[in-house]
Amino acid sequence: MSQLKKQRGLTLVYTGDGKGKTTAALGLAIRATGRGQRVLMIQFIKSPTRTYGEKIQFDKIGIEMHQTGIGFTWTKTPEEHREALKKGWEFTKDKVSSGEYDVVILDELNNALAIHTFPIEDVLPLNEVVELIQSRPEHMHLIITGRSAKEEILAQADLVTEMKEVKHYYHEGISAVKGIEF
Repeated sequence: MSQLKKQRGLTLVYTGDGKGKTTAALGLAIRATGRGQRVLMIQFIKSPTRTYGEKIQFDKIGIEMHQTGIGFTWTKTPEEHREALKKGWEFTKDKVSSGEYDVVILDELNNALAIHTFPIEDVLPLNEVVELIQSRPEHMHLIITGRSAKEEILAQADLVTEMKEVKHYYHEGISAVKGIEF
């Protein structure tokens, strides 16, 4: 058994209202890949129909990334979002249980779990997320990002970093910047 497979996997949570949660996970993905670890990133809100800088670069350097969402909750119907969340969650369970990966990043999973404008518990059950964290392959590191992390997720974490907004250019009327936000 390789040294990597002998290590206990960690659960890291990047949450909070400040910018940098996904960016921190992207940096970790690059670091882990540099150390020969197999990395998978699943983005729960971002849509595969849009172009994102991280996806472009990850394809170039061989980091597997999948967008399973359909965008912001106000851009489609609740049923469309529910269907995307259901498919994304099933995909995630299959990928994690495969044991193929050393690092799995569940980007914006916290955001998905925090949706309150329509029901999601039947398509993305919090108890199943907790169970996945607890039952993942022993060597696998899980990174979970997004605002409004649930207490049940925080309780499972080995590390929780809260990004806090101190100042943001959005308040000056500057919208999302190519290369910075996407």
